[in-house]
Amino acid sequence: MRQRVVRVALVAASVVLVLLAVPLAVVIRASFFADERGELQRDAMAAVIRVSPDFTAGDPVELPPGQSEGQLGVYDTALRLRTGTGPSTADTATRRALAGTVVQQSAGGELVAAVPISQGERVIGVVRAAISTRSVWNRILTAWGALLGAALLALGAAILVARRQARVLTAPLESLSRTSQAIADGDLSARAATCGINEIDQVADTHNAMVQRLAQLLHHEKNFTANASHQLRTPLTGLQLGLEQALTTPTTNPRAAIEEALERARHLNDTIDEVLQLAKAEPAAGAALQPAGELLERAERRWHGPLAQDGRRIRLTPDPAATTLPVPGRTTEQILDILLDNAHRHGHGTVTVTLRDMGAALALDIADEGTLTLHPKTLFERGTTTGPGEGIGLALAKDLADSTGARLSLTHTAPTTFTLLLPHTQ
Repeated sequence: MRQRVVRVALVAASVVLVLLAVPLAVVIRASFFADERGELQRDAMAAVIRVSPDFTAGDPVELPPGQSEGQLGVYDTALRLRTGTGPSTADTATRRALAGTVVQQSAGGELVAAVPISQGERVIGVVRAAISTRSVWNRILTAWGALLGAALLALGAAILVARRQARVLTAPLESLSRTSQAIADGDLSARAATCGINEIDQVADTHNAMVQRLAQLLHHEKNFTANASHQLRTPLTGLQLGLEQALTTPTTNPRAAIEEALERARHLNDTIDEVLQLAKAEPAAGAALQPAGELLERAERRWHGPLAQDGRRIRLTPDPAATTLPVPGRTTEQILDILLDNAHRHGHGTVTVTLRDMGAALALDIADEGTLTLHPKTLFERGTTTGPGEGIGLALAKDLADSTGARLSLTHTAPTTFTLLLPHTQ
């Protein structure tokens, strides 16, 4: 592109110079010839003043100094050269001047001006001034050479300016190309810089916005697999264990086992929907609302068994006035499961779930009897963990809370307590 910009500028400058130089060259030629004719006529008229009426009788004539390269002579009515320089016999221009008119003509490679010498009303001679056209053409060619030199100088300056401007114009595009290549190589943090050229800056801003959007989408897609694995592992295990227990225990009520399996399957379906919605990087539209008390009861049924197997228990302490208040069902249920799973894996003792009405929001406190050793600032970052886990759960819970306008935070480290604030929903 840089060479193309230089070529375009060079062609434009050449066209302008030709359009200016050719007419100027024509004007120079016409002007030089016109000036030379005028100079010859002035020399001839200056000589006429010096010629005495008695020059035909042999009176000497002192002619003024003419042009060094020209001729200046006085002719009598017999068309003979009496003094000065010139052809011995008068030429056509001199003969025509005997008629009493000033004559200018170009003939025989010369420019000639003939001025009649008058006495009274009678022409008694002619002053002839002439110069070779070659001499005029030499001066014209010298002027044309100077014009050509100026044109070449202007063209050179145009090339230098064009190359500089080409660098100014192409450098941001080359930088944008390098940035795009870096992004193609996997560096999603690369961003195009601005350069002060509005059109190119607009392209850079659009490019950066596109990359930012792609980075967000790739980030959510990258987390989708980890989120899905994390969220589906525990419900699938519970479903499998429940079905296996129903098969191996003869006294199990088949209907109750099937109902429990259906509830776990529904929970799995909701989990998949929530993870998919989060992967789209868009807030859920029209999320179904459910009474907060029902969510707590279902959570107790799901987690009573896993905690009991470890000799632990789950305790609900809801505010009766808050149990009927609606909350985003599926999202809140997923966050609650993550926090309970975190308490199961990393906590100790009894897990207490408290539901409180704080006026502008509902508060869900999930506490165990353990002590948190991680720094609160890094707690919700992916990969942060104190045990064998992959450090996905709390980060996912934070993302789910943010997607519904809720707020998840650590409120105590001993005992470990997480609080989920849910804005009241009408």
